[in-house]
Amino acid sequence: MTTNATTTTTSSPQAVCFPVDATQAVSGLLLVPPSAHACFVFGHGAGAGMNHEFMEAVAIGLAQRGVATLRYQFPFMEHGSKRPDPPPLAQATVRAAVAQAARLLPNLPLLAGGKSFGGRMTSQAHSSLALPGVLGLAFLGFPLHPAGKPGSERGAHLLKLATPMLFLQGTRDELADLGLLESLTRQLGARATLCLFEDADHSFHVPARSGRKDTDVLAELLDEFSHWIDGVCGTAHAPGVPL
Repeated sequence: MTTNATTTTTSSPQAVCFPVDATQAVSGLLLVPPSAHACFVFGHGAGAGMNHEFMEAVAIGLAQRGVATLRYQFPFMEHGSKRPDPPPLAQATVRAAVAQAARLLPNLPLLAGGKSFGGRMTSQAHSSLALPGVLGLAFLGFPLHPAGKPGSERGAHLLKLATPMLFLQGTRDELADLGLLESLTRQLGARATLCLFEDADHSFHVPARSGRKDTDVLAELLDEFSHWIDGVCGTAHAPGVPL
């Protein structure tokens, strides 16, 4: 499939479809703002698909900052299943999505990652065989371990990567013990950037007692994210503007 990105406006994501393998395909949403200077390819979490309000808000917020996005479905979500795909299939989907973004937007630097499950599957795919053209990995709530079972095994594969990595994490994230996450990012050294959001949980929700709203946290997250993209890609930051 080929698409002229200039026909896609900031306010109107374009539906795309691309094959994962010889037997199945998945859908995606391409959002390209005017004068886009990078593209983030990102997968959803285990419990909600690419149309979830958080995924949409991230795509719109990045578009306001001059970053195109391709968000996509994993096969299990495409078929209405609640059981996440096994890693080989999920990683093949990540690889297909990155390839599709490269075809659609051949002149833009690529970043990849996602929310929770989507980010972890992206990093696993990249660690097994580098994703072509991907300059950095971004995790919106990296799921370091299951809730209530602290451990760091799920992050061990990251130590093999030379790629810049961004960790956007809430300090109340039950899937990432803060001490363990900080230890992991210290081991990664200059490859890792850890941005913490006080009182935010795995979904980046904050309690009313914090004095902030979820929208405040999201705006901070998007600003940190876009500045990191600028540093990785060597691009100019575009200030956020209303759509």
